[in-house]
Amino acid sequence: MHKVVISGYYGFNNIGDESILRAVVDNLREKLGPLEITVLSYNPLLTREKFEVNSVYRMNVRKVIRAIKGCDILISGGGSLLQDSTSKKSIVYYLGIMWIAQFFKKKVFIYSQGIGPIGSKINRILIRKTLNKIKYIVVRDEQSKELLCEIGVKSDHIFVTADPVIRVKKADRATGARILEKEGFVKDPNKITVGFALRGFKIKGNFIEEICRAAQSMISDYNAQIVFIPFHFKEDMPVINEIKKQLGKKVFYVENKYLTEEMLSIIGNMDILIGVRLHSLIHAAIMDVPMIAISYDPKINSFMHSLSMKALCSIYDFQNEFLIEEFENVLEHMDIIRKKVYRHIQELIKKLNQNEELIQELLHSGESK
Repeated sequence: MHKVVISGYYGFNNIGDESILRAVVDNLREKLGPLEITVLSYNPLLTREKFEVNSVYRMNVRKVIRAIKGCDILISGGGSLLQDSTSKKSIVYYLGIMWIAQFFKKKVFIYSQGIGPIGSKINRILIRKTLNKIKYIVVRDEQSKELLCEIGVKSDHIFVTADPVIRVKKADRATGARILEKEGFVKDPNKITVGFALRGFKIKGNFIEEICRAAQSMISDYNAQIVFIPFHFKEDMPVINEIKKQLGKKVFYVENKYLTEEMLSIIGNMDILIGVRLHSLIHAAIMDVPMIAISYDPKINSFMHSLSMKALCSIYDFQNEFLIEEFENVLEHMDIIRKKVYRHIQELIKKLNQNEELIQELLHSGESK
């Protein structure tokens, strides 16, 4: 049985990254058969229980080295791990995990990652030198490939697929309905239900005030029910609490943590999803919920482009009038949007199979590179 170590932003109660891990683990098992999987996690106990894998604390150097030394392949898995916009240290951490694997001559695989932004010249050099020793680098969009090529990573090492979460299976909407009812929300069949998945990190300007104005307009002019949904609980709840001060009981708030399948089901109970969080948009696409994207990062634009759609605007130039105009457009074309998104999602799912095909080839080759 092959031994696999998976490195990523796991164990932090970020629904997006936990969804990535769910997709990676499930598809490795489905495509490659029995594996011994160890995940480097901030919360090993929770990760073990949720995903039925081995897990070690990601900052315990001794245990991390032992896990990597004993594995057949290290998978650096999903998300935006190689970027320095939110932290200057994260690139060094994730590259450091790869350096340990390379020191022990282990095979390393980059699994559908989003790359960048990378502002530091030193980080660019480190990424170039590290990734040019890796045989297969799979990224989730063309923009990530372009950035790697720009900093000097060999293009013939790089393959483009999609975000792993796209392969997560649809959830039963009844579960989400029960959760929402427990939270205090009952869906009115005579009203349209609009979900908002905002992002609480580094919100600037009057974005929250404009969102509140848009929500009020949807309630008064379109007879809508509004639900605010946190995807990264620790980061997003402060924003939801700020909105609560302004809107009070006019809207509803999901105020507890949920697993990937539960969050999918919650999103499935929305008629429209307005998302800043990338994985809220992906969840909406999986659940056939028309979405409106507000961008804070190029990865939002890249995902929407993969659906032949565009983000409405960025959080930095957002105005509620823009959102209301797009909201009206989506209301008029909901069935067309659903069919369009479904078609593109099926194409992206097929692309994602390349990850396991390349991993299988690596596992059965004699090379570490």
